[in-house]
Amino acid sequence: MPPSDDLPARVGGLNDWYRLNSATSVLRHALTSPETGRLALVSSFGAEAVVLLHMVSVIDRTTPVIFLDTELLFAETLVYQQEVAERLGLRDVRIVRADRAEVARTDPEQTLHRHDTDACCALRKTRPLARALDGFDGWITGRKRYHGGARAALDFFETEEGTGRMKINPLAFWRREDMQTYMEENRLPRHPLVARGYPSIGCMPCTTPISSPDEDPRAGRWRNTEKTECGIHLVDGKLVRTGESA
Repeated sequence: MPPSDDLPARVGGLNDWYRLNSATSVLRHALTSPETGRLALVSSFGAEAVVLLHMVSVIDRTTPVIFLDTELLFAETLVYQQEVAERLGLRDVRIVRADRAEVARTDPEQTLHRHDTDACCALRKTRPLARALDGFDGWITGRKRYHGGARAALDFFETEEGTGRMKINPLAFWRREDMQTYMEENRLPRHPLVARGYPSIGCMPCTTPISSPDEDPRAGRWRNTEKTECGIHLVDGKLVRTGESA
């Protein structure tokens, strides 16, 4: 395991070195370099997830892939997850769910999302992911700057405050057009809900279609609220981007 006390310095150095490199170069380095340690890819198997999943399958299909099944997902997402994992030959997909006893105690009727979305996300995403990442030195995400909001200033490499882990965002600088082109050139299967107006797909109760192609791609997530992130990319409610060079 890489030493954690120099993580901000390593993150800054990696961002300086790879600033003009491609997403594939960043991902390949992350998966093969001792600087990054043992990594997992955390994937929603959502609207754009197949791009990064495909890249990982080409470089190292034994990479652990963590899929958070909140048990509130669209049925289409669950089917798509199985189809994509099989098609890409991913060999270590880990389906992670909330602690059964905790769910029975705090959300037995699956209604928590109606009055406290943050608590629901913490129960079904944040805490299960924290347990799943135990033992890993970092994790790979599919976040991109063009998503806007708190993601608009993403860099390739980040530190995760309080965990000593690194976060890698290989697609940080890609545009929506880049994603579409990659899917088309590699003939990758699309999430079926994309054709029905869902450019960003989360849990069924908290996701709606967008109203027009010009609307923010994440506008359908927690619509009509101030919430923009589920919490797995936040610490104390704030986006964490420490140790970056820009």
